[in-house]
Amino acid sequence: MTDAVQEALPLEDLSEVPTASDWCRRWSQGRPSWRHISEGGFDPRHYEVEPLDEMQAKRFVIENHYAGSYPSATQRFGLYRVRAGEPRQLCGVAVYGTPAGARVLTSTLPDLEPNRQSLVCSRFVLLDECPGNSESWFLARCHEALLAAGVLGVLSFADPVPRRDTHGKLIAIGHIGTIYKATNSVYTGRAAARTLKLLPDGTILHDRAAQKVRRQEAGHRYVEEKLMALGAPAPRAGCDPAAWLQEALEAVGVRQLRHRGAHRYVFRLGRNRRERERIRLGRPEMRPTPMLPDPEELPRSVS
Repeated sequence: MTDAVQEALPLEDLSEVPTASDWCRRWSQGRPSWRHISEGGFDPRHYEVEPLDEMQAKRFVIENHYAGSYPSATQRFGLYRVRAGEPRQLCGVAVYGTPAGARVLTSTLPDLEPNRQSLVCSRFVLLDECPGNSESWFLARCHEALLAAGVLGVLSFADPVPRRDTHGKLIAIGHIGTIYKATNSVYTGRAAARTLKLLPDGTILHDRAAQKVRRQEAGHRYVEEKLMALGAPAPRAGCDPAAWLQEALEAVGVRQLRHRGAHRYVFRLGRNRRERERIRLGRPEMRPTPMLPDPEELPRSVS
């Protein structure tokens, strides 16, 4: 997008709605809901964690996560419910992969080889039916498997900003990384502040996706079809892709929004505390970690 178009689009500030620290988020069909940690009810005898193939992971994430998209992945794990007399059911998926640029990893875990010894947790999705405290057990099993595969560091980001579509429907609730705080992560502050391009359906058009269209790289057709589904005209034969993208964003009514940056958490993996603490951090630990008020402000479900 050209500077002129950037300036022409309205620029709004994103407010951050409090997300209570004692609630755990769940998903189903793209709709979020919540479980309070006091509910408990998790019984590890009825659950298993196994590596998941790409197709299964992608289908589950796209069906249930609000973003409706699947990131680049190198490691995928499924949480299965197993009970006597019942079919085995996939009820959670964790996806670990590579960020858009290696510096996302190397700036925080400078001594680890990015995309091999260090990864980003890009999706962590549990269904409504998972009882309270499911995620800590699931996350621990994922970390055990990653460590066995040679991964020594994981970054996880928590986006505290809720988003709505143009009709006011809540698409993303926003969260502060409650599960990460509760499972031995190190809080290292926020990722870089940035300006987001928010589409009418409440999803974000990331800069990397826009670049695929401009350069006609692999995956550009998916982005173009998404914009056309939102009301953009079809690309004309022989037209300049960058010019078409500019026209498409204006046609769908993209909004530019200021974002202060997602909260960044780091997991150092090892067989014991000494091994974990040997892994050097490129960013200082921040205190305090994000804390937000009154659990009663948060609804149990959102429609």
